[in-house]
Amino acid sequence: MPHLLLADDDPELSLMLKEYLERDGFRVDTVLDGTLALKRALDEDFDLIILDVMMPGLNGLDVLRGLRAEKITPVLMLTARGEDVDSIIGLELGADDYLPKPCNPRVLEARIRAVLRRSEPHPDGGNESGPGPLLRVGDVSLHRGTRSVLRDGKAVALTSTEFSILEILLHEAGRAVGKADLLERALSRPLGRFDRSLDMHVSNLRRKLGPLADGGERIKTIRGIGYQYLQS
Repeated sequence: MPHLLLADDDPELSLMLKEYLERDGFRVDTVLDGTLALKRALDEDFDLIILDVMMPGLNGLDVLRGLRAEKITPVLMLTARGEDVDSIIGLELGADDYLPKPCNPRVLEARIRAVLRRSEPHPDGGNESGPGPLLRVGDVSLHRGTRSVLRDGKAVALTSTEFSILEILLHEAGRAVGKADLLERALSRPLGRFDRSLDMHVSNLRRKLGPLADGGERIKTIRGIGYQYLQS
């Protein structure tokens, strides 16, 4: 049973979401302020954390910042509708996905399950992206079974979403992957007209992986199409 932490300062909404999610097989703990959310997130092991941006004490972005300094627990951010800046900052800080409030509980559940699927290890080492446990392109090695990534022999800490995007780009190395296709395969949802989440995740990958050994860019933007992982 997946164990979730829901951090939102609205007690009625928290209770409604908790009851809905628990009916569908989740175990849900709730907290009403950011300070307690960060403490619980660091002290305990949750399968996924749902963070509202606007909370007393520490806001959701501060909680995410503190969490990412120590853990890569999957995080889904809840942002006020129209607050694009908050969602972008959340993705920059390492959120796996975000959803505007007020949100449909069914949509929230679908997003939660999609993030959890991305974070699950694959015992046989393979999945729909391609066969085999190990995927190596240049100085980057990706192990599907342990969901771990090495660059030049050194571990790179990626969120579940970043891992899934990188896995697809490495499997398609040298070929352009359309944004809609990449988002559907990595995040299990269609590309919205103003959806910048994929761009932010790719930006995080570029920052974490750095340039190629020769100084060239590692993930190239193909204007009007999507992204291409370049082979050194």
